[in-house]
Amino acid sequence: MTTGTSASSAPRPRRPRARRFVPLGIAAWLVLEIWLLTLVAEAAGGVTVFLLLLAGAVLGAMVVKRAGRRAMSRLSEIVQQQQSGAAPAVAGRSEGNAFAMLAGLLLILPGFLSDLAGLLLLLPPVRGSLGRSAEKAMERRVDRAAAGGLGDPLRRARMYRPDGKVVQGEVIRDEEPTGPEQDPRPPLAP
Repeated sequence: MTTGTSASSAPRPRRPRARRFVPLGIAAWLVLEIWLLTLVAEAAGGVTVFLLLLAGAVLGAMVVKRAGRRAMSRLSEIVQQQQSGAAPAVAGRSEGNAFAMLAGLLLILPGFLSDLAGLLLLLPPVRGSLGRSAEKAMERRVDRAAAGGLGDPLRRARMYRPDGKVVQGEVIRDEEPTGPEQDPRPPLAP
């Protein structure tokens, strides 16, 4: 190496599995989508594929619009109840607006696999099971974070030098500006 830094003897932090496999999964999904589009185009024709993709996009836009309106009306109900002083009726589970919006976005994306995934997300049993599993995963993650305390996030937030050594530091200001006359930036002029 000619950069002047010595080779690092400290092991590099391991990349999480998601950062390693998600890009590969997305690439495989895109290749499969293109392959399916060409198969259907050969069998049914290009105009039919275009109309199917357009119908999926229109349906997805309608689903996203409906879910967004439902979420906004629920939010306005909660705000009105809080402003009136009444205790808001908090349900144990949400109505699945996030999964409905995700389903709409998947329908908007061009491709038959994304349309199939979006249509599956529109089914209430699928939304319910995905919601329960997401809730359990979030609880596990919160429990794990609470057990480790603040040390783990602080350790991850440190900056590393190129040679692998941890550089810790803090910013100390000698003087705090007390008035507008000490502002280093000039005022905006028209």
